Amino acid sequence: MARERMMRWFPECVGRSAAGSCLWFMLVLLLGLSHPALAVAEDGDAWPDLRAALFADKPIKDASAFLQLEAPKRAFDAAVVPLDMKFDKQKMGSLVVQDITLVIDKNPAPVAAIFHLAPGIPDPSIGTRIRVNEYTYVHAVVEMSDGQLYMARTFIKAAGGCSAPALKTPDSALSHLGDMKMKRTDSADPGQTARVQLLIHHPNYSGMQMDQVTRYYIPAKYIQNATVSYEGKPLVSIEGNISLSENPFFEFSVPAQPGGQLDAVATDSDGTKFHQNWPLPPAS
Repeated sequence: MARERMMRWFPECVGRSAAGSCLWFMLVLLLGLSHPALAVAEDGDAWPDLRAALFADKPIKDASAFLQLEAPKRAFDAAVVPLDMKFDKQKMGSLVVQDITLVIDKNPAPVAAIFHLAPGIPDPSIGTRIRVNEYTYVHAVVEMSDGQLYMARTFIKAAGGCSAPALKTPDSALSHLGDMKMKRTDSADPGQTARVQLLIHHPNYSGMQMDQVTRYYIPAKYIQNATVSYEGKPLVSIEGNISLSENPFFEFSVPAQPGGQLDAVATDSDGTKFHQNWPLPPAS
């Protein structure tokens, strides 16, 4: 699909080497942002071109009645911007969420993530953390099980998130590469919906960051895929990109059954696989 191809295009272009990163920026300037993934209209609105590239002429309905994007209007740290996609299940009626495409309009890699939700997930609401490269709209386009598309958006004031230095040196970041933590954030009773958070220790290098010691650009290296299963059945699968923050973070729902087993598998852009499992943490 067009969305998946666009997710790969930018990191593959800049991730090969520092020279590749610099060359890409020069080409963008020379070509006037001619690539459809990066095109910006004269009024500064990137969405019309992105919408056409990602979803062609498929109708997209307004989701504001049942979906809210919650993020700081002015981010404290552009490299780690919290974003929650909150669904009101009562207002959704019979609609069932299948996929959520998260688009950060003016980021170099606009398609930040695609979330594939299994029918058995109790609540489609998803939380994550993103990088924001300049003042931009963020769109969440939801594909329902019947193929219909719905959209909500919010505006975030932040800049420089994709090139901000990593919190740790490359050697330090790699020492805990792929370590995962699972935390529960609710107090739900058995049989209800529990909310859990998954944190994956990974630098999620964007290809635009400079090693502060060597002064060379760090090649892109990021979590490309992650799947969380509950009792052997997939709940949520994530296609990631460089627009997700360092140490990718995801919050989602699981059935609140005592002793339920959670299993997470992630693969980064170098093909390295990480795997960990836990019993459902106790209620907080």
